[in-house]
Order: sequence, then C-alpha cells, then structure tokens
Amino acid sequence: MSKRILFMGTPDYATTIFKELLDSKYEIVGLFTQPDKPVGRKQLLTPPHIKQYCIDENINLPIFQPLKLRGNEEATKQITELKPDFIIVAAYGQILPKGILDIAPCINLHASLLPKYRGASPIQESILNDDYYTGVTSMLMEEGLDSGDILGLQYLKITPTMEVSEAFEKLSLIAAKLTLTTLDNYENIKPIKQNESEVSFCKKIKKEDGLVDFIDAKKLYLKYKAYSFWPGIFLESELKIKDIELNEEKSINNQGQILEIKDDFIIVGCEKGSLKIKTLQAPSKKAINSVDFIRGQRLEINSILI
Repeated sequence: MSKRILFMGTPDYATTIFKELLDSKYEIVGLFTQPDKPVGRKQLLTPPHIKQYCIDENINLPIFQPLKLRGNEEATKQITELKPDFIIVAAYGQILPKGILDIAPCINLHASLLPKYRGASPIQESILNDDYYTGVTSMLMEEGLDSGDILGLQYLKITPTMEVSEAFEKLSLIAAKLTLTTLDNYENIKPIKQNESEVSFCKKIKKEDGLVDFIDAKKLYLKYKAYSFWPGIFLESELKIKDIELNEEKSINNQGQILEIKDDFIIVGCEKGSLKIKTLQAPSKKAINSVDFIRGQRLEINSILI
C-alpha cells in the first residue's frame, strides 16, 4: 500500500517537487498553499504557481489555502482527516505549529546547505555571498526555523554567471529527486543534528533591497545576479540596471563614470572595478539598450550615469 503524502508549497520551486511526487509511487492526498493574491496594476486575484498548475493540468486534489496555520483548529482537523503518512513542505511560506508537526513526519526541502541560510531567501543569499556551492537539504521539521535534523543533502556548484532564476530551476530539480530519495529510504536514515555553531540566517527580500551604487563593481554584480528576477537593481534615481556583466574588479574610477561606449553596451566605472551594462530602464519607461539611453540623455565618455 503506497504511502499517503500531504504536500505544502507555493512557488514554482514547490511545483517541480510536486510534479515529481505525482509521477511517483506515492499517493498525494491533498495540497496546502498560500491564498490567492492580487497581482499587477489591475490587482487581479491570482492563484499561487502550484495551484495554477493543478488547474491547468486538471489535477483533482483537495486544495486548502488558509490565511494562517497557527491557532487554526480547522486546518489541523483537515490535515488529520487526510491521514497523511508524511507531510512534504517546500517553500510553503508559513511556519508549521506543533499541532500539525505531530500529525505525521514533516519533511522540508530547504534550498541551502543547512545550517547555512535558515530563513526565507537562501538561494539569493548564497549568490550575494559569492559562494562556490549551494544545495538542498531535506530535514525533519520541528518548531524552530529550519532547525530540524538533516535527512539528506545534495550540492550544486554556482557558476560565475549563474543568476537567481537558473539557480532556482536547478535546485528545484535537485530537490525533487532528493524528496524521493528521502522518502524511499526514510526507515533507514539516521537523522543528523545541525551544528548550531555554523548557523546563519537570511531575511525576506524587500523591494528596497535592490538599491545599488557604483562603489564596488563585484558587489553590485552579485546583487544583480541575486535579485535579477525580483526586485531587480536600481539607482537612487530609480534608473533600473539590467543585463550586466562584471568587466573587471581592480580599476579605480569615479562612481558611475562612463568609461567606454561600444556598439551595444557601455562600460561604467565604480570606485573599485567596472561593469559592462547592456540595458537600462528609466522610471515608467521601457527598457532600452544602454547606448540608446545615454545618447537620449546626451551623455558621453566621462559623463556620470545617475
């Protein structure tokens, strides 16, 4: 008799794991995800990625979208009635209270090598810190934030040009395989305690985190790679900087000085290093080629991009 799985997740990272489980020998008995949210200028009520996938693929599962789990007796009752053997959690967006943790073993697929980067933005944090490796940890959940015992680890090498979207995609595929490996071998796994002396945390990203300046080219480039999906990076003037490469890290320049103008990109100096910028976007305007932008602004070599 196949094991019964309750799945809890929200974004596309979770959907990839969910799809792997749907194709497996395990029986998914229900889905918990975040409530639909208003999106865009028209504030259209939009379902989470994983719910939209279920709608598009006509997947007939009970879907629950409680605003909160803590203190929610109805949600606890609903989960109990589903009689799960395991609860699989991936980027769900809420901390599970003890009442739910006690129903069945809860396994979280966290996109970092725990105990590094507990919290909401581990993939972005690993890119921001210029790590050589990141990965996924399957862990047995407890009441703390990502503090449970480790059941399995899988590594991913971060290449020098890897942006957050590529990292998300690769890590979601890794997490999907690690989920099945963990479930298949659960009875034989000896959980490992996390080393509390190596713990670090990462925060929920806010729009203002995308603010940058031309002080350090490498740091600006890392921020671009980490935040290219959202919120993007932008100057104090709200000029958005898009599609950039690190040119070099050692030259000394004036902040934001245009050093070279090529056919389809410009070289902009930082106090330390310089950047190749291909696309810029002024507030409330469309993104355009950086050369066309500076021509429109009558900027030349040695002008300051602000």
